[in-house]
Amino acid sequence: MKNARHPRYARHRFPAEVISHAVWLYFRFPLSLRIVEEMLAARGILVSHETVRQWALKFGQSFANQIRRRLPAPGDKWHLDEVMITIAGRKHWLWRAVDQHGTVLDILVQSRRNATAAKRLLRKLLKKQGIVPRVMITDKLASYAAAKRVVMPGVEHLQHKSLNNRAENSHQPTRRRERTMKRFKSAGQAQRFLSVHDQVANLFRRSANSNAAEHREARSQAFTAWADVTGVAVSF
Repeated sequence: MKNARHPRYARHRFPAEVISHAVWLYFRFPLSLRIVEEMLAARGILVSHETVRQWALKFGQSFANQIRRRLPAPGDKWHLDEVMITIAGRKHWLWRAVDQHGTVLDILVQSRRNATAAKRLLRKLLKKQGIVPRVMITDKLASYAAAKRVVMPGVEHLQHKSLNNRAENSHQPTRRRERTMKRFKSAGQAQRFLSVHDQVANLFRRSANSNAAEHREARSQAFTAWADVTGVAVSF
């Protein structure tokens, strides 16, 4: 069991177990900050929703980075898709890439939906993943083909809407969070939140073909990994 007095929680009034649990609730489920506050209050833990927000900002990205390093190597088939989100009354585009197993590889919030934006996504993916995919699957947006010719010229590219359901389905949790948060307040906030949200979802994602016993085992392993990432034992 990890020592509860992990140095990353130094000078925090609340125990490390409370902080890590609050961060897990906020990023794992479509819950508002105020609902997380009430759930903690039901356990006798009196903390404001603003404190939960500060914990999410301080620890979320660090946890996500550690989760990313622990996940298996990405598959060789990448599905890319973009979806429109409204931020402060203006259209933005959330670009997301997932592999054939459903693991979210990365996301990028941009104000454009053109070849330049697609190139930025591909370059970020190559830098973060450290490998080149065998196949790239997208919808028929011409920007993908233009970007691939420059960034990944040797990669096979399939463009067909029905082939890209995996990437399109990966946007559904984002839509739920967007409603809960009453839309994102800025592009930076959306980028920060979703970068953490998707990695936590990766860790606790249930395989579509798993049976009940396999799911329980995978969930147990995910909680063990979360305890390692946060530096505290799971106690809730």
